Amino acid sequence: MVDTSREQAAPRSGSAGRPETIGALRASGWRSESVRSEIRRNVLARVAAGEPVVDGVLGFSETVLPQLEHALIAGHDVILLGERGQAKSRVVRSLVGLLDEWAPVVAGSEINDDPFRPVSRLARDRVAELGDETPVAWVHRSDRYGEKLATPDTSMADLIGEVDPIKVAEGRYLADELTIHFGLVPRSNRGIFAVNELPDLAERIQVGLLDVLEERDVQIRGHRVRLPVDVLLVATANPEDYTSRGRIITPLKDRFGAQIRTHYPTEVATEVAIVEQEATAVSGAGVEVDVPSFMAEVVARVTQAARASSRIDQRSGVSVRTSVANFETLAAAALRRAVVADEPVAVPRVSDLAAIVTSTIGKVELEALEEGDESEIVAQLVASAVREVFRERCPQGPLVEVVGAFARGETVEAGPGVASESLARATAAIPGLEEAVTALAGPAPGPGRAASAVELVLEGLHLSRRLNKDPVPGGAEYRGR
Repeated sequence: MVDTSREQAAPRSGSAGRPETIGALRASGWRSESVRSEIRRNVLARVAAGEPVVDGVLGFSETVLPQLEHALIAGHDVILLGERGQAKSRVVRSLVGLLDEWAPVVAGSEINDDPFRPVSRLARDRVAELGDETPVAWVHRSDRYGEKLATPDTSMADLIGEVDPIKVAEGRYLADELTIHFGLVPRSNRGIFAVNELPDLAERIQVGLLDVLEERDVQIRGHRVRLPVDVLLVATANPEDYTSRGRIITPLKDRFGAQIRTHYPTEVATEVAIVEQEATAVSGAGVEVDVPSFMAEVVARVTQAARASSRIDQRSGVSVRTSVANFETLAAAALRRAVVADEPVAVPRVSDLAAIVTSTIGKVELEALEEGDESEIVAQLVASAVREVFRERCPQGPLVEVVGAFARGETVEAGPGVASESLARATAAIPGLEEAVTALAGPAPGPGRAASAVELVLEGLHLSRRLNKDPVPGGAEYRGR
């Protein structure tokens, strides 16, 4: 929970219920505080309450988040270093929640000037002229956050500022400080500024950030002006960027107080939880989509298998977005099949996993690319994932009876062209199959869930070399060996 003691100290009256002049602000007991002190106070409040320092980030509670807490409590600028799809941007944007909800600024200030410690010429002049009658505005914490995706064409004007020719044309002198158009860094004064993919920033532009990190000010070209900005700087980078598209210059890297490595989910359950949190619900035509937990686990295991595959370039990583896209594609394939078959509920099956080839190949880099390699590699990843889920979630005892029934001549046809009701009937027809289906789909599952469980059991037995599988129109036929 974020400490709001300062907000409570400022009475909520008037339009926003807060002091509207510097005099009223002083009388309310509000005190100036650096952004690092403010963040430290709110981090400690969350730690004391047993709450995570950032919200909506899974899998980092024992690794990344404690390191982040230490860095923020120490008041350090931070680099988050990790492969793509490791929630670096999410972590950075969640830091906004560590700022007080509202902060007072000199009204009209472009750089969130502290009413008691103004730094811009406009704010200083206004406070000098009006004193305690200087109007105060209140800025929400979301407006105290700035972000820039680093690109090679990013300029010093973008980050720091430049002379505004329009203001010069209006009659101001070129040397007048009021002609300055402030860049993103000073506009994030008393807040957080984030640079995504920092190594992509040209080295000469990185030099411009040195003063921000060390001397805590910015210098505008053409003016003898130094603005002591109060900014927490956070950057993200991919480890490969140090030697590939660009690099972080050593003096700049040295000025960051903490470098924290992010990582992919280490547990399948965590990957599944992230997928369920991030995936967009797929529905339509009045059909409900129901994804069983064992199929969500198959999707997560496909991604985890890709991260361990020697045929995939691990330097670029395999993003969690792969799992999210595959989950959505699997649900879409099931929905399409259900609409064609006129079924009220769409439940993904193993045969629907063929659809995730398109959502996988665009998110992985193969070590050696030949025609047809992508589909073959994805098929191998899917087979590995299905086999693992089958071994871990299906009781093996009843499967002896199932294999025996197939050895005596039983066959089952499965696939997208087979109705759920037809597959579900196999549950009662084949000894031992009902117990395995119940372990996967729960007691008395509907036809869709039962059909999905049947396909997983049959495919698992096939991949374990206990059943044969032959292609037939509309799917495949499972038979004894």
